[in-house]
Amino acid sequence: MNRSAAVIAIILIVIGALAAGVLRLFVPGVVLVLIGAGVALSLRMANEWERAVVLRLGRFAGIRGPGAFFIIPVIETIYVAVDTRKQSTVISAENTLTLDGVSVAVDSILFWKVEDVKRVATELLDYRAMISQVAQTSLRETISGMSLAEILGNREQMDQRIRTVIADKSQDWGIGGIGVQIRDVRIPAELNDAMSRNAQAEKEKQARVTLASSEVAIAEQIVRAGDIYAANPAALKIRQMNLIYEMNKNKGTTILIPTDLANAMSGVIKTTES
Repeated sequence: MNRSAAVIAIILIVIGALAAGVLRLFVPGVVLVLIGAGVALSLRMANEWERAVVLRLGRFAGIRGPGAFFIIPVIETIYVAVDTRKQSTVISAENTLTLDGVSVAVDSILFWKVEDVKRVATELLDYRAMISQVAQTSLRETISGMSLAEILGNREQMDQRIRTVIADKSQDWGIGGIGVQIRDVRIPAELNDAMSRNAQAEKEKQARVTLASSEVAIAEQIVRAGDIYAANPAALKIRQMNLIYEMNKNKGTTILIPTDLANAMSGVIKTTES
């Protein structure tokens, strides 16, 4: 009997006792007391998410709830109240070998709910412990059938495999809504260091290859530019003048550039003197 039923029963009994003792209304008072006693013995209540499994003389009599319901005193009893909400169970596998012989530890979460209340209550001794145990063994089986690269690189596939194995093993248990989510994968520290060094070396290799490719592209462009300037010396001189301008346009420095102008001027001066 829960609190609500107990309060109702107490109120009826108190009112009946007051009616019989104070108001001298013996018959109504006795009736209220009897009703209160009946309520105390037969009225039960189940929460919205609960389903009560009722046994009559040891045999299954039905599922009651949610809300208020009555049972036959002495003849009927509530065996268990089953929670039908979705629940979560933490499962883990320590020191389990993968398909390629690597020892890993995996933590995951199992989501599930009761779908067949009668089967769960009458055919399973402890459905919570059973679903937890089958989930743990399924997790170990899945790890043993996958390589380390598959476990680390595709957790969604691993989640689906575990869920399928658990659903197959518990399909007659009245439990459904099964979902699995991998929370953490731990590998030995020395292997983790080796994988980190390997990844770093691979990144460095890629960087060197990219740098070498850039150098080749630059060299090819320089060769092409050299061919163009060799075929057109005037273009080379213009490019030289442009480079000088770009180097000194913001510095305000004076640059002396040797040209053929001085030689030409000296020739003109000699002709005039003669």
